[in-house]
Amino acid sequence: MTLVILACALPQYGIWWPFFVVLFYLMSPIPTLVARRCSDPSSATNSCMEAAIFITMGIIVSSFALPIVLARVNSILWGACLLTLAGNVVVYATLIGFFLTFDQEDSDYNMW
Repeated sequence: MTLVILACALPQYGIWWPFFVVLFYLMSPIPTLVARRCSDPSSATNSCMEAAIFITMGIIVSSFALPIVLARVNSILWGACLLTLAGNVVVYATLIGFFLTFDQEDSDYNMW
């Protein structure tokens, strides 16, 4: 989040359009969390989880595409775009780490 805020608040950038990627950060885990509650883990093919992963990937790609599109139309500078993309990488790496940590069967955190 620090990188995204820097992309918006630094004096040479000074425009808050890149902050809209925070909406994607909030929306990205929702399909997977809903699919885990609704799906049957015993079935061989889990179409609900596959659809949730597809929707999640669409949200993630959109969060990377938004700053690039904004930079291409000169709404933001390329430096702000790069800071936002770096922030995206950090946020999504953290989300992946969270899901991998709390998804393990033999973990102490399996109560989640």
